[in-house]
Amino acid sequence: MEKYSYDEKQRQIIEHSCIPLAIYQFINHRVVTIALSDGFIELFGFQHEDRPDVYALMDNDMYRDAHPDDVGRISDAGVRFATEGGEYNASYRSLIGGDYHIIRAQGKHIYTDNGVRLAVIWYADEGLYDEVREAAYDRQLAEDIIKSNRFLKGSYDPMTGLPGVNYFFELGDAAFRQMLEEGEQPAVLFFDFNGMKGFNERFGFSEGDKLILAMSRVLIRHFSTENCCRFGGDRFAVYTKKAGLEETLAHLLTDVKEINNGNNLPVRIGIYLHQMEAVGIGVACDRAKMACDTLRDSGQSAYSYFNEKLLQSIQHRQYILDNLDRAIREGWIQVYYQPIVRAANGRVCDEEALARWIDPVKGFLSPGDFIPVLEESGMIYKLDLYMTDQVLVKMKKQEEQGLYVVPTSINISRSDFEHCDVVEEIRRRVDDAGIGRDMITVEITESVIGDDISYIQRQVERFHELGFKVWMDDYGSGYSSPDILQSIPFDTIKLDMQFIRQYEKNKTSGIIISGLIKMAIGLGIDTVVEGVETEEQAEFLKEVGCTKLQGYLYCKPIPVDQIFKRYEDGTQIGFENPAESEYYSSIGKVSLYDLSLSSNDEEVLKDYFDTLPMAIVELGEDELSFIRGNRSYRSFIQSHFAIPGLGMRTKFEELKKGSQAPLLQAAIQCAQDGRQILTDRKTRDGRIIHLLIRRIAINPVNNTRALVVIVLGISDEETLDRSLTYASVAQALSVDYLDLYYVNLEDESYIEYLPDADNGAMA
Repeated sequence: MEKYSYDEKQRQIIEHSCIPLAIYQFINHRVVTIALSDGFIELFGFQHEDRPDVYALMDNDMYRDAHPDDVGRISDAGVRFATEGGEYNASYRSLIGGDYHIIRAQGKHIYTDNGVRLAVIWYADEGLYDEVREAAYDRQLAEDIIKSNRFLKGSYDPMTGLPGVNYFFELGDAAFRQMLEEGEQPAVLFFDFNGMKGFNERFGFSEGDKLILAMSRVLIRHFSTENCCRFGGDRFAVYTKKAGLEETLAHLLTDVKEINNGNNLPVRIGIYLHQMEAVGIGVACDRAKMACDTLRDSGQSAYSYFNEKLLQSIQHRQYILDNLDRAIREGWIQVYYQPIVRAANGRVCDEEALARWIDPVKGFLSPGDFIPVLEESGMIYKLDLYMTDQVLVKMKKQEEQGLYVVPTSINISRSDFEHCDVVEEIRRRVDDAGIGRDMITVEITESVIGDDISYIQRQVERFHELGFKVWMDDYGSGYSSPDILQSIPFDTIKLDMQFIRQYEKNKTSGIIISGLIKMAIGLGIDTVVEGVETEEQAEFLKEVGCTKLQGYLYCKPIPVDQIFKRYEDGTQIGFENPAESEYYSSIGKVSLYDLSLSSNDEEVLKDYFDTLPMAIVELGEDELSFIRGNRSYRSFIQSHFAIPGLGMRTKFEELKKGSQAPLLQAAIQCAQDGRQILTDRKTRDGRIIHLLIRRIAINPVNNTRALVVIVLGISDEETLDRSLTYASVAQALSVDYLDLYYVNLEDESYIEYLPDADNGAMA
């Protein structure tokens, strides 16, 4: 539709009228100003020579001076009047000469001789909006709202006065057609503040609203009211022409720095140019938002164009969604298993089930290619339940082949809880398969928890009530807080692989790892470290009490047929006997370091792991083996004792022949009755070593006993006669006292000590 134009004589009559009136035309879903009278110019405080600027203002920002609380209501009333007919009658507050005045606007439609429909609106100033008129205006406002709500279309955002989303789409589609007809290239922009949540938390929501309102004024100033839309929150969209766009954005970003008196945020902008593909404005907004999201990590205002790479991402996303059901049905998605190895015995104690999509068209798809897509779409539950089914099938097959079956962990998403009762779905599948519930472990990441800790806490409790274990995956990858571990009763935490990757580069990383493991042990939680790739990393983790290890050092994720083939070839790691799990878990939780040191001193930090020599010993029926030892043990104990090294087994008969017979006897006594042993032993060079021996656990399968041996100190023979040792003090006291106890005053626990005449120790 063409813009109507009066002839010169008619225009002169209208413009020179002293009556405050305006004539508008509704073209392509937007209001266009046809004529403004002198009375209108004077009523709103403009000068006659400013008439061209007033025309531009009415076309681009008609309600610039209206009270923010009134803009959405009267804008919506104007659209309803333009599209549905009837009469226009509205009151609003407008800023004139620095004060708000109450304006009454009334109007009706007229038709020209050639049938063009125009809207004639006349205005009246009903006085200042002061205390006297406030009550009357508020009553009238309430009546107007009640009337307008009967017909309210929501065409305008009540906060900013910008068009609502649906109306914006109507305006945009019409504008696209017009621009293309005129040979112009349309563009859609998507705006989003970076860090709005933190801004609201710091300054309050009222200040956040001021920032949003200020941003809307900047957009109107550069693009006009009808070209802009508030999508909700702090997000806006704009349609415009490509010509001169980057110059406009340069000015806009300069203005953004000054809004809200400088108390603002960086704004990121995504741009979609219509030349890529002829799509509607709704799709164009989605694509502009995708370009905007690529700047999520930017710390400053910037803009980015939607490009071919992002288009391919959309097409890839749609392919995943369109083919998920078929991929499940036809077996394109396979389960790969990565072993989790027990630190204490080197056996596979758990497995993690991981999805791999082998596509006939696109080839191998890693989880990063399809899992985020499924999570965003709410379809991930289909994959997770399919994985559960496949794991149960694998367990049955493994059992049939006479292999030990260990628990397998399945990753679940927050979306699973929202789109199905995933707790009940997993329970039903496990029970139907006849597999013990303790054989399926549920892994959830920190992102699953989100802000609603209490909701996830209840879901974890439901799993526990049914007999399932729940692990927290990727602990430390985001903003993991110890408070989460207090609130949600996880059985195990998996430390993110970033920690162990930094271990060899950063000396403080080992301290952080050991601290996290110590905290978990104190809470009764097992630990798994992901990403273990070297023997040095594995040895360190064993020393500090990490119970389980996972990484390429042991095995990459492999499909089930390769697991069975490794057994056929004799190259398997070997599954742990489930009956021995608790025994090896107890051994694994023992940290071989004294972690009580805490200092910023560089030298202390350097020697953080130079602590009491400690080792773990296993005693069988007729042999002894040292299975773990810390660095201090490895560099110290073997230089003073003729005893076997780590991993070596020695028959009791051999040890009884040498000088270590008394030490062996003390270890055997501790292993049998579980009492702690304090003993002194002479080394090959004549010095005296003070030892503490304590039993850790008993293997229920073969009756092997695990002991921890700690070197408490060392004395030479010259000073020994003048010094007191732990054992000598206890022995001296035993002469005068029948019973000796070590009492912990904090928790009132105690240890009873009895004299051992055979080996000079106190048990």
